[in-house]
Amino acid sequence: MGSSNVMQSKVSTKGWVVIPAALRKRYRLKPGTVVEFREEGEKILIVPRNTDPREGLFGKLAGSVSLTKALVEDRAAELKREEAELRVG
Repeated sequence: MGSSNVMQSKVSTKGWVVIPAALRKRYRLKPGTVVEFREEGEKILIVPRNTDPREGLFGKLAGSVSLTKALVEDRAAELKREEAELRVG
């Protein structure tokens, strides 16, 4: 972003600042994105924190079917089929 692309936002009474939509879109800032505040001289920089992409996946499968349980159940059914084939053959 060049210096000619100036955007403004007002600080609320709670200290909140809204990042303009164009910047949120350009830098892919979604709800929950962690940003860092850095000082450089008389400037305050807001920088998206580089996070490990795996951090965003934590808890995404919570409440879903347990893959381990499904595998154990599948293996038990397979074992029953194999035992039935041995009895017949």
